[in-house]
Amino acid sequence: MIVTVNGVDKKLRSGSTLKTAIADEPYIKGTLIAVHLSEERVISETRDFEFETDRGSFVVHLNDSPEAEVWRTQFIDKMPGVNTRWVTHDIAAFGSFPTELETDRGTYSYRTYDCFLSLGGFDNHTTYLMIARDNHSGSYGAGHGLIGRVTVGRHILDDIREGDKIVSVRPLMSETSTENVKVTDDLSMKLEDGYRVETNVRIALDQDSPESAEHLLILSSEGTMGVTEATGSFLACSEDMDVNIPQEDSKVRDVGTVTVRSDGVGMGRLYMYKERRQVSVSHNAAGQVIMGHAIVAHAPAGSRMTVVTEPARALSVGMTQADGMKFLESKGIRQIRTGDTSDDAIIAEQGPENTIEALRKGEVETFGVPKDRVFRIQISKKDPISEHYFKKVTGLSHKPIGILKVQFTFEGLPMVTFYGDESRGKNLYPQDPFKKIKRGDIGLTNQARPHHGLIGIRLEDSKDFGPTGEEPYGTNVVGKFVDDLDRLMKDLKEEDVVYITEEEL
Repeated sequence: MIVTVNGVDKKLRSGSTLKTAIADEPYIKGTLIAVHLSEERVISETRDFEFETDRGSFVVHLNDSPEAEVWRTQFIDKMPGVNTRWVTHDIAAFGSFPTELETDRGTYSYRTYDCFLSLGGFDNHTTYLMIARDNHSGSYGAGHGLIGRVTVGRHILDDIREGDKIVSVRPLMSETSTENVKVTDDLSMKLEDGYRVETNVRIALDQDSPESAEHLLILSSEGTMGVTEATGSFLACSEDMDVNIPQEDSKVRDVGTVTVRSDGVGMGRLYMYKERRQVSVSHNAAGQVIMGHAIVAHAPAGSRMTVVTEPARALSVGMTQADGMKFLESKGIRQIRTGDTSDDAIIAEQGPENTIEALRKGEVETFGVPKDRVFRIQISKKDPISEHYFKKVTGLSHKPIGILKVQFTFEGLPMVTFYGDESRGKNLYPQDPFKKIKRGDIGLTNQARPHHGLIGIRLEDSKDFGPTGEEPYGTNVVGKFVDDLDRLMKDLKEEDVVYITEEEL
């Protein structure tokens, strides 16, 4: 049997499962897959009619009046070949052609772009199709005679002159499809011939919104993205709204448009649209879904999706200088080494970090440090607020190596402290007071104390004071330094930068 997977036909044995079909495809276990079981397409005639003239084309949308139905069923074949008989400030008249319309000498009002029937000399043997070029009232012999309005190509009415011909009139067609789609993470699902499968949501980044695109890349940096809200119009990811996003490119939010809110309530929330919505200056266009629309359309709140971006993120932090060079070159970016430039040095900083800017510039600086100057830590999962704060302040929220800047250190002092973020620290709610702090514990000063947000590492055990020198009620424990503390403290001075990571390098 033939099953289409991510746009490519695969020949599989009858009764094959989803697991077999998606082998070697971009997919992370536990995320949703869309399986298109069937599709029904219906092509129907709309009430829109395209008029091709010597000056160009315009479209008339018919109303539901009896006159419109008479024109559609009886007069449409009489239109090709008729001329523009006259053009005034108020109307353009096309005709004439014979009809059996009844005479009505009443006066009626017309709006600009209204289409209506008229009788020349109140004689139905000389019937005209009229288009109002301005708001006006008149008696045209066929009653109101209104059949519709010009909706597309209105500028053509400014160019039409007497003698111009209607070349053709044709109805516009509409194609609709009804899909039977199942979204699942059950890889044991058996497939049938003709099924179509999508394993991921593929997004092309918006080049005019580099910060919003980078936010999208960070949210999907593990290869997946969570659906925190799902409505009939959009799904959203609110996993990181502690960001400052500048106003960037705004455009109509078509189906598949990905935006990031840059202002107001919910700043930093990412949206994927299922329905067309108007432009909003508080929404930056971050990208466009180019595959996986069915996953977006059917994913429920609480689910996760595999996400692939074009281009992928271009961040070399955490690699060696040599590996970073290969990685960046594969993306067409030239590496400029700074700091420790040796091949086995670890890239601790990259400038610019932003993927769109790095690709646009074509080169980045990679600042290297010896491997033993990147220190391992473990962050506790017990307090999500403290964990979030620590990762945001150090940069571990969006890259594998974070930065701590020394605020105070002194020989013999039982702790070393690092600068935090006083504004963010206001949200550090107190934990249950500690019973004992051990050497290597990492802590924060919480909102109960004046220096909230300060970060510290304890250098000796204590039952009375935490890593920032605060008493138990003013301390939140956020993790542990699991590397060599003596190596960290050797020659450490105020304002020095310390590089930390949760990963094995």
